[in-house]
Amino acid sequence: MASRVAALILLGLLCAGLAAAQVPKDCCLSIRQEKLNPKNIVSYSIQEEGDGCQISASVFVNKHGKKLCVAHPKDFPWAQKIMNLVDKRKPASQ
Repeated sequence: MASRVAALILLGLLCAGLAAAQVPKDCCLSIRQEKLNPKNIVSYSIQEEGDGCQISASVFVNKHGKKLCVAHPKDFPWAQKIMNLVDKRKPASQ
């Protein structure tokens, strides 16, 4: 009886661990090709393919909080230029 209870507890813990590991990630599913106005961009992040997402991309956030998915900076140098401008605007303490 005790071994059945232990087995059920172990099974429950395994299921809970697997469910927690499959938390959906907010990924870009496609990218836009047109350039963005750097004045409207307040932050960015880089999405890597295989890190829970289907494609690599640069994710820019504009003044209104909208996420804009564009090509990865290794593919589009202008994306890296916008990232550099955003970094220059940040205070040194960040």
